[in-house]
This record gives sequence, C-alpha cells and structure tokens, in this order.
Amino acid sequence: MSTSRITLAYLAAALALVAVAAASLLIGARPIPAAEVWQALVHGGDSANSIVVHSSRVPRTLAGIVVGAAFGVAGALIQAFTRNPLADPGILGVNAGASFAVVLGVLLFNAVTPLGYIWFALAGAVLATVAVYAIGGGVRRKADPVTITLAGVALGALLTGISSGITLTHKEVFDKMRFWGAGSLVNRGFDAIAVGAPLVLLGIVIAVVIGKKLDALALGDEMASSLGTNLSRTRSAAIVAVTLLAGAGTAIAGPIGFIGLMVPHFARALVGANNMRIMTFTVLAAPVLLLFSDILGRVASTGELQVGIVTAFLGAPVLIVLARRPRLAGL
Repeated sequence: MSTSRITLAYLAAALALVAVAAASLLIGARPIPAAEVWQALVHGGDSANSIVVHSSRVPRTLAGIVVGAAFGVAGALIQAFTRNPLADPGILGVNAGASFAVVLGVLLFNAVTPLGYIWFALAGAVLATVAVYAIGGGVRRKADPVTITLAGVALGALLTGISSGITLTHKEVFDKMRFWGAGSLVNRGFDAIAVGAPLVLLGIVIAVVIGKKLDALALGDEMASSLGTNLSRTRSAAIVAVTLLAGAGTAIAGPIGFIGLMVPHFARALVGANNMRIMTFTVLAAPVLLLFSDILGRVASTGELQVGIVTAFLGAPVLIVLARRPRLAGL
C-alpha cells in the first residue's frame, strides 16, 4: 500500500473530524447562528446562547471525541489480539461488564458522578475481558474467534439482564441510569472528560506501543514466539489497554456499541493491516462516526435519540454483512 494513499487517508480523516466537530457545535435543539457560536467560542459571554455553547455543546463535542477514540481503539485492539474480525467491546461483553459494575456502584455505594463510578467501570471492564478470553479458550489453548464471540455475547447478555433487573426493581437506580444506560453524550460535563481523558490517552499509548507485537501475533502464536514476541506480556498489555479504553469510555458516555466494530474494518481497508497504523487512524475516524451519529440523533426526530441507539441502527447491518463474508475465520 502506497505511502501517498495512507497519507491521504489520514488527511481525509483529520478533515472529517474537524468538519463533524464544527457541525456538532453548530447543530442542536436550540438554533444558534454560526456567527454567535464563533463569538461564544472566542470571546465567551453570559448570554443564553453563549451558555448553551459552553455548558452543553463544547463538552458534548469533546466527550464525543474522547469516547469515540476510546471505543474505536479498544475495538481494534480486541480484534487484533483475539484475531477475531467480529470483536468489539460491545459484542465481547466488555461494555456490559463495565455497565454492570456501574449499576452495582450506584446501587450499593451511591456512586453518581464520573469520579465516583469510573473505577467501577474499569473493574467491570477488566473482569469481563478476562472472563471472555478465558471462556473462549485463550488460557489453555489457541483462542478461537467464534468461541470468544459466543462467550462475549453470552456473558454480555447475562450481565445486561442482571443490570436491567436491578435497574427496573430499584427506582432510585432507574432514575440515575436511564439515560446513561442507553449510551449518551448529553449533559456530559468537563468533569467527566477530565476524569476519563487521561485514562483514554494512556490506553491509546499502550495500544500504539504494542502495535508491532500484535502484527506478529497475527501470524500465529508459534511464529510470534519465534520472532521474539512475549505472548503473555503482549496479551496482558492489550487487556490493560482495552480495560482503560472501554472502562473510561463507558464511564463517560455509557455503553455505546458498534463503534469499535465498524471503524477498525474501515481503517484496515484504507491503511492496510499494520496495527499501529490502524489504531492511529482509528483515533481520528472513530470520533467522526460517533459525533455523526450524535448529530443524527439530534435531528432524526422531534425529540432526541440517544447516540447509543443510533450507532446500533448503523452497526447492526454492518455486523450482518461482515458475518456473511466467506473469509471471516480470523485476522
């Protein structure tokens, strides 16, 4: 794959991110002229429009960038270290594990702020990732992509069912979780971003650092070992990165699915199979998809669809297409 094509793909993704971020600032339930949005961004002010821009649209846009990058890179990582092209944090139950832990945190410890429940989300994410990988056979033998996918779907369904049962039988939990549980960027303040962004950044750094080792892992365990790759260390680092990314993303915006499934496939088609390139491209492209979905949710109905619902509508057909491809044995 030519360097010029890869450079063009990166440039297009960066421009798309700038464009969709600008659209996210301009489009909302309250019509605000572009000139006033710009005025509010540059000079601030205490007018009603300035308050809407600073207190709602700016943090919502920043949250979309952070969360999109988190789920996108987490999906690319999971696909790489499980060699499973159908994997993403939602399908493998990582988001469900984080959500379940947050529900328990709200129920048992009244954790209702990002600082209060992010540690529950991280713990749930790591337990779900390790459980799915172990159930799929990754501990005792070569991890099978189909088995891992089935284990993730089963564990995710179980944890989602338990979370729903707790939420529906405890009114106070339902009141606190009903919007967060659908996956939303609404009312995500700077405090939530400040808590999650450093963890997302750390997860991305780890992902990029182990990118070359994941390339070797794609050749098979024996070949990777012969090339000097420490399999357990690489997989452990990948699990840590997925935990940071999926846990922090879920803590900020709730369980948003399919971002980590769709974008890595798109990245692989544009920049090739090099995992480091895939992940760096995904950092730019995944927020584009998430912010675009959020904008669709704002304009698709008289009310507002949560972004997690929109990504499900967009991602389900993609999953069906991928599942019907004849060559889907692994990466």
